[in-house]
Amino acid sequence: MAGKPKAVRRKAGDDGESGGMAADAALPLLSEPPRVDADRASHTPVDADQGEKPHYLGHRDRMRRRFLESGADSLLDYELLEVLLYHAVPRRDVRPLAKQLINTFGSFWAVVTASPERLRRETKFSDATIVAISVVAAAAQRMARQQVANQPVLSNWQALMDYCHGAMALGTVEQFRLLFLDRKNKLISDEVQQTGTVDHAPVYPREVVRRALDVGATAVILVHNHPSGDPTPSRDDIALTRDLKIALGAIGVAIHDHIIIGKAGHASFKSLGLL
Repeated sequence: MAGKPKAVRRKAGDDGESGGMAADAALPLLSEPPRVDADRASHTPVDADQGEKPHYLGHRDRMRRRFLESGADSLLDYELLEVLLYHAVPRRDVRPLAKQLINTFGSFWAVVTASPERLRRETKFSDATIVAISVVAAAAQRMARQQVANQPVLSNWQALMDYCHGAMALGTVEQFRLLFLDRKNKLISDEVQQTGTVDHAPVYPREVVRRALDVGATAVILVHNHPSGDPTPSRDDIALTRDLKIALGAIGVAIHDHIIIGKAGHASFKSLGLL
């Protein structure tokens, strides 16, 4: 019959939105379909010839309802990512795509915090899809930072650790961050002082002292990450902290702590008796 869509042959074991991990393994390099008008697509869910919705739209409705009724904690990582992708990729079954992203990057947070460059390198996503993914981490980090801003940091320590973990734990190179505090231990400035390599970030005490004077800090918290994932302080970390303590002490600025962030935890110089 003219105009009738051709049937799509499905591989054995491919059950569409409910497909398992074995079916996903056969998918090609991560990619999205050609871009379509998202607004137009969202208003044309019914196939004009068959009078039926594409098979994945019913699943999308169920996932949205589950999110609204049971909350995000009821969804696995790939399911939460799947819901996120609905608006970025409006006309495709995105469950296999979400599973592949989790397999490639390791977790939901690893996907949304991946750099745009890495997302481009390892996927064929458009800039619009990359923005839709990356904005989630940007919003979460801004919210976490606002929980710390204008609050006494030492009495809001867990919020500070949450912020530092979100910003640094999955970094692929070392980053040295300075949290400058005022007399009431409120955050004046949060600055990335240096970004280095996979196992080293050069830090110069003179530059740290200059910035502390510039912002009028009376105390500082040092924070850096270990891309290896192990937050154990190295001998270089200990030596640097000693040098910074001497240099900052000369201008009356205290070091409250030096925190090393790893993938699964952190180490505190103060708690370890190294400060």
